[in-house]
Amino acid sequence: MSDLMDRLNATPVVPLIAATDANTGVKTARALVEGGLTVLEIVLRTPASMEALQAICEQVPEAISGAGTVLTAAQAEETVKRGAQFIVSPGLTEGVVKTAQANDVPILAGIATATELQQAYNYDLRTVKFFPAGLAGGPKMLKAFSSVFQGVKFMPTGGVSAANLGDYLANPAVLACGGSWLTPADAIASGDYAAVTKLAKEAVAIAKQARA
Repeated sequence: MSDLMDRLNATPVVPLIAATDANTGVKTARALVEGGLTVLEIVLRTPASMEALQAICEQVPEAISGAGTVLTAAQAEETVKRGAQFIVSPGLTEGVVKTAQANDVPILAGIATATELQQAYNYDLRTVKFFPAGLAGGPKMLKAFSSVFQGVKFMPTGGVSAANLGDYLANPAVLACGGSWLTPADAIASGDYAAVTKLAKEAVAIAKQARA
């Protein structure tokens, strides 16, 4: 967890990779790393997600790669076997949380309400995903959460973009922001990985300015 936290403190942006095949996933991961982003979330949204996760973990060792959109304990267990170094879930379920904890793998479970956040707190989670951030209240909601749940860190995801990244990162309680704007499907489909690297570099620059 310490290595993950150190990297996110240094560069608080986590790109989401939804790979249609393992090879594309690896190329996307390398393009993001070239742009300065070395914490990657491979989301389980395609039939090739597990294979892509394993390939990225094996072939892009300079990155810390985790599994996202993990919905069940069984999926969580499988991602650990594939090499996931952290787990992200869109919601809060005991099975996923306990599986991650049992395997000593960092878990960022999703919350959108104070009730869910309090439950996460009672699962001994002090870092959570805030999802869907844009629809759930954005930076203003995070400000309210952080005033009550002191010591909790948040990773807002869902509706985050280059335009509002700085607004989220202005809150000291925000550990990092996750987003799919960094991996546009059209650019990846056409093999334009330079565009992915460019977006990554832009995000790094915004993050540095916000945290200066």
